[in-house]
Amino acid sequence: AEEARGLRAARLNSTVARSEREDALADLAEDALEFLFLAPEQLANQDVLGELAVSRPSLIVVDEAHCISEWGHDFRPEYLRLGAAVEALGGPTVLALTATAAPPVRQEIVERLGLEDPAMVVRGFDRPNIRLSVDRFYDERHHHRALVERIVEAPKPGIVYAATRKGAEAIAASLAEAGVRAEAYHAGLGAKLREAVQEAFMEDELDCVVATTAFGMGVDKANVRWVFHSAPADSVDSFFQELGRCGRDGEAAESVLFYRQEDLGLRRFFAGSGQVGEAELDKVAFFVEVAGAPVEPTDLQVETDLSQSKLTTAISRLEDAGAVEVLPTGEVAEVEDGAEREEAVAEALEIEDRRRSFDRSRIEMMRGYAETDGCRRAFLLSYFGEPFEAPCGNCDNCQAGRTEAPPEAVPFALGARVRHGEWGEGVVQRYEDAAIAVLFDEVGYK
Repeated sequence: AEEARGLRAARLNSTVARSEREDALADLAEDALEFLFLAPEQLANQDVLGELAVSRPSLIVVDEAHCISEWGHDFRPEYLRLGAAVEALGGPTVLALTATAAPPVRQEIVERLGLEDPAMVVRGFDRPNIRLSVDRFYDERHHHRALVERIVEAPKPGIVYAATRKGAEAIAASLAEAGVRAEAYHAGLGAKLREAVQEAFMEDELDCVVATTAFGMGVDKANVRWVFHSAPADSVDSFFQELGRCGRDGEAAESVLFYRQEDLGLRRFFAGSGQVGEAELDKVAFFVEVAGAPVEPTDLQVETDLSQSKLTTAISRLEDAGAVEVLPTGEVAEVEDGAEREEAVAEALEIEDRRRSFDRSRIEMMRGYAETDGCRRAFLLSYFGEPFEAPCGNCDNCQAGRTEAPPEAVPFALGARVRHGEWGEGVVQRYEDAAIAVLFDEVGYK
């Protein structure tokens, strides 16, 4: 697309042939490129990083910037090296872009990228053409049957999000039996099959894709009429990103959460699955310390016998505690003149505890959205720090007349930043009877 506009552009990723890669780097060295598009993992290649450093780029754009945040909806470890890469490239201007980021996510983007006094622009979270609703169920069989029947009757195409691969496949099988052109999509499928499913959906050869969160990046299809969630997402961030894939043509669209309170237990289980303790943090800190030189994450994984998710978590916590740093190459190094290992591990453990508390509170925010009698649009927008005055007129609660007018006199406006003596800074979410609901940056939802 850039070349069609007369711009000199090239790309680097794992699918690019060796000859094309060499041509792109040669053009970069000769100042024959205006734009170079690359996946973050390419920065682990010393040749690429060296060529970039020599070319002295004036601007680095980080797309899908929420991926750098563990509080974002699609955290990716390879994004963690971007901050070091920016520094290695001489500190050019950085533009970070994301379609969904609550205030704590925005703050972590700033910190991870090392941005100094950034201009933060927050615009346009509202999608007024999307009707928001929640259907509540108590029985799994009724829940599954109602979801399938709703999809059969709904205008096509649409997307269903499921919490597990097994759930996605079960729903897709039921839809196929009902005559709906549906396919499952999840990370357990081969790359070619995933690509074929996505291409068929984009070409209107499928009525529905039943997917886990693996289906998302790059899906920009204008005529998706609905997004149905068969279970609560792991956070409001994820939920909002997923529902935003319908109605991009501006025509009427619908987001429905098929809600069973029991499904929140699965999300709580997933939220605790990557947690690390003192022994694991100390093990990682010890091996980085005795290595005496930067260590490859793969070598660390072998030495510590930790899963990739736990290792990534441990490294992130120790980096936050100032004990280690992730280099642009992805290697992990000890910080010179950093805290003693025992002290750093203790601080990293405190950070981990705060993170897990926050993760649990984000699941409670999903419960709050599912069970609120108030305006669902106001709930979502206040979560992202965008004030909105209910009723919206296009959610089930407002249309049923359940939404009450907001109190005339309140101590803080919705979306306002506030500070609590014990819990620190946060954002006012909504008013419930005589209470204020606040999303705090450090401890989560209170």
